[in-house]
Amino acid sequence: MQNNVRPDNMQRINTTELANAFIDEQVKGIRAQVGKEKVLLALSGGVDSSVVAALLIKAIGKQLVCVHVNHGLMRKDESEQVIEVFGKSLDANLVYVDATDRFLSLLEGVADPEKKRKIIGGEFIKVFDEEAAKLDGISFLAQGTIYPDILESIKAKESGKPVKSHHNVGGLPDEMQMQLVEPIKLLFKDEVRVVGEALGLPHAMVYRQPFPGPGLGVRCLGAITRDRLNALREADAILREEFDKNGLAEKVWQYFISIPDFKSVGVRNEARYEGWPAIIRAVNTVDAMSATIEEIPYPLLHHITKRITSEVEGINRVLLDLTPKPVGTIEWE
Repeated sequence: MQNNVRPDNMQRINTTELANAFIDEQVKGIRAQVGKEKVLLALSGGVDSSVVAALLIKAIGKQLVCVHVNHGLMRKDESEQVIEVFGKSLDANLVYVDATDRFLSLLEGVADPEKKRKIIGGEFIKVFDEEAAKLDGISFLAQGTIYPDILESIKAKESGKPVKSHHNVGGLPDEMQMQLVEPIKLLFKDEVRVVGEALGLPHAMVYRQPFPGPGLGVRCLGAITRDRLNALREADAILREEFDKNGLAEKVWQYFISIPDFKSVGVRNEARYEGWPAIIRAVNTVDAMSATIEEIPYPLLHHITKRITSEVEGINRVLLDLTPKPVGTIEWE
């Protein structure tokens, strides 16, 4: 599986037996590709990079160096969780890089979503190149690229335009010094989860909420500002907490909040109050190529709205996105 085209005769990986066969094939392929060299893994802590990490650990063990970059666009407490799980529980070779100021400075004033993705993707590679330069024998970069990332980044023949580029597909610079290792790039998300469970990863990790590579950067719509980013992070944490409390965390495939770059008039403490709207999106899908809307009980929506508008500074409205994919995409940007 060295190209970006999924063979027509490739079986859907939907059983443990097929997953184990895939794992055996990839372990052999990784060992043949890497040899005795070291591999640098872009570890976000999400499903895709976690499965890649488990595959690489099975194939090459301590030759793997995991690098977690906090670009300042992570969900609340997420980097801390990555350090706890991978650095301590799984005893991985973990390098933590706090590059918050570096990324946010580059993104200042950039409103176009494609430009944001390119900046984030390009800067990721620069960070990894810098970390690789500090280590001996790093020749490979591993990524959690999956097949929908590739499909959405390929230009549609009809329009000549991509649906959207993914930072791990469209943001890689031509001069990158490391070779890529992408063992799950021909898998759909549901297949990645089956492989993850076959590898013995914890259920909670395998079914963790999907999170885009650019993180909250594509949910803080338009040009990113630190105050709106902080509001987004807090509102998103409330949404995830309430979904977990009410049994929706595993029922809904992906749920999150986006905040656009405009304000509306509201009232707080009997005075005029201008704030941003928080847009709730909750979708279900199998392969991420299409998605349906999850119906959220109105009492829960009212409770979430009350919490967000009273607890999060800068937000005065909560909206609900009811658009399936297509015509919308799962993310707003």
